[in-house]
Amino acid sequence: MFASLFGKKGYQDISTREGKERLSANKNIILIDVRTPEEYADAHIPNSKSLPLNQVKKKKKKIAKDKDAEIIVYCLSGARAASACSQLSAMGYTNVSNMGGIQSWKYETVRSH
Repeated sequence: MFASLFGKKGYQDISTREGKERLSANKNIILIDVRTPEEYADAHIPNSKSLPLNQVKKKKKKIAKDKDAEIIVYCLSGARAASACSQLSAMGYTNVSNMGGIQSWKYETVRSH
């Protein structure tokens, strides 16, 4: 809401379908799940990295050395992913996308059970 008042929000919103297409086309994309470790263990998208939202700022040096690397973020519904995308943009990452939530992901997941 405020982003539209103050200019560009620093990241883009993409659908899970677009995310799937990008991930299939480019194996170098960094896919980040910002849910809790327990949520991640329950089910996550293959090749995603668990980085809980409250750890994003603390782990900024471990996300990507290249500030232009393509990063896709997701959570359960999209709210935490939007927050993480804002943080990543504020840290200088230039190619960040919010894919929303895993609840909309209709493709393969990894389950630990």
